[in-house]
Amino acid sequence: MLEVWHGDITKLAVDAIVNAANSSLLGGSGVDGAIHRAAGKELVHECRLLGGCKTGQAKITKGYNLPAKWIIHTVGPVWNGGTNNEMVLLESCYRNSLEIAVQKQLTSIAFPAISTGIYRFPPELAAEIAVQTVLEFSVNLERIIFVTFDKTTEDIYGKKLEQVLVGKH
Repeated sequence: MLEVWHGDITKLAVDAIVNAANSSLLGGSGVDGAIHRAAGKELVHECRLLGGCKTGQAKITKGYNLPAKWIIHTVGPVWNGGTNNEMVLLESCYRNSLEIAVQKQLTSIAFPAISTGIYRFPPELAAEIAVQTVLEFSVNLERIIFVTFDKTTEDIYGKKLEQVLVGKH
């Protein structure tokens, strides 16, 4: 089941939430900072052991104080006008996160709107990439949630999901 949910990703009781992390994995602003604050100090310690993460890649840690059992950290691309492989890298964020979920035999995962905050990825394009990538991959997952923090992003993701599900690309 695919869905869009407006709210705080750190409150979801799913197998894994995805963190739109920076390459250090040591916390930052936006969803990254919120996840680190909610998970607690142990998360930073485990992230230090991972040695960072490259753009488009993903790594997993425990969820610690979160309702989610796991956190999949992925580093989204910074938008530079679409000329630096940003779309391919964003697709890789979703695909690599989903591959980890399948390897861990998880059944539910929640994604934020990766790269649409301070990394300035256009939300409409990001939603299209997110929904298409997830739909191509969702065979082993029972529940995939796109979590949005504001109403505008919720509307964009909801509309894109509806368009794709009814075949109106």
